[in-house]
Amino acid sequence: MSDEDTAGRRDQHIPVMRDAAIEALAVRPEGTYLDGTFGRGGHAREILLRLGERGRLLLMDKDPEAIRVAQEKFADDARVAIRHSSFAEMAEWAEAKPGVDGVLLDLGVSSPQIDQAERGFSFMNDGPLDMRMDPTSGLSAAQWLARASEREIADVLWEYGEEKASRRIARAIVGSRDQLALDTTLQLAGLIIQTVGRGAPGKHPATRTFQAIRIHINRELGDLDAGLEAAAKVLKPGGRLAVISFHSLEDRRVKRFIRGDAGRVQVRRGLPPLPEKPPLLRALSDAELAGDEESARNPRARSAVLRVAERLP
Repeated sequence: MSDEDTAGRRDQHIPVMRDAAIEALAVRPEGTYLDGTFGRGGHAREILLRLGERGRLLLMDKDPEAIRVAQEKFADDARVAIRHSSFAEMAEWAEAKPGVDGVLLDLGVSSPQIDQAERGFSFMNDGPLDMRMDPTSGLSAAQWLARASEREIADVLWEYGEEKASRRIARAIVGSRDQLALDTTLQLAGLIIQTVGRGAPGKHPATRTFQAIRIHINRELGDLDAGLEAAAKVLKPGGRLAVISFHSLEDRRVKRFIRGDAGRVQVRRGLPPLPEKPPLLRALSDAELAGDEESARNPRARSAVLRVAERLP
């Protein structure tokens, strides 16, 4: 999973940092493991290879196409359970409630989603402006852009895309939709180019805007926060959490959660400090990056960051 500037070129379906992530989980043959972002099953296959007859693999994805692939490939394996849902809801799944020995989250958008123009994630291929990971739920990107105020659009582009031209792009979107609805990906990408120019070579000017809208439409950061909390809840003591992130918005959240900073309330000066909650997780290493060989072979790996933690008693 990754952004589009590094996706959709060669070896599209290589799971990013697969070996490092599987090693981090320290899979035991009799253990129970949850892959919260099945995608096309590259990580899941490796976990299954390490499980014995008594092992268990729980697969989740919010994308119904990914679930279809999971059922096609793994539904006949008695060790596997499959659920169409966001990983934010893993603690509500009966299969996970007894506890798991490892949770893997591979964040962001997958290459198959980008490669299918009809999904609306790509600014390189024309398709309906959708961007929903679950096309059966919520507003599409086109529907949201048709309703949102200029300020709301600018705030999303700045907060989730760190787009410096967020106000100009938002103004152009609102001005354009009064004349013609933005219904396709190339319409939006073309409008952004007209507004900010083509920019530096190797970086499409629509990259940050598409990322921001996608994150907003799919509630990705809210799901990540909820998913990290849920993972800590279902992990057994000593169980491993492995998270692969692709941009700083995700990685900062993962780092803070593992460190125990997420949700910490600042107390006003002069007031007694709040009692500290006992830590839930212990980081097992510093952030790990993909090696030079993998990055050269698979451009999607260049921005990947793997963080691993262990559930404390």
